Amino acid sequence: MTITTNPNTERDAADSRKTLLVGVNDLFFYAKIREALLPHGYRLEKIRSQDDIKEKMSSLHPAAVLLDMNDLAIDAVRALKTLKEDRRFTTIPVLAYASHEDVETWSRARSLGVDRIVTRNEMSARTRDLVEEILSGAR
Repeated sequence: MTITTNPNTERDAADSRKTLLVGVNDLFFYAKIREALLPHGYRLEKIRSQDDIKEKMSSLHPAAVLLDMNDLAIDAVRALKTLKEDRRFTTIPVLAYASHEDVETWSRARSLGVDRIVTRNEMSARTRDLVEEILSGAR
């Protein structure tokens, strides 16, 4: 008996392991994230609005989500609630960043189950390392 696999299914599975949903609307910061991740085979899907979250989570099955907790276009707290309350998404790690001075946001993100939260500066300096750490389950 010969077992054949569908190359599209294999490619789709490989794509989802490298697909990241990115809730970052600051164009300069998004460009930094792209610069750090695209050369290493990551595929970025931008979350532009609150409605994008469930739709893209369901259709893309991303490996992880990156969130700017201070983004003005996306309510990051509501996004985290969506991600952590829907059983289909609870195993998908979330890497978030916020201003180091915004202690309340850090506490709120942790209480909502963010997998890792860092400062904006650390995210800028270590984007790829941080993504690879959350994908491997390291904290």
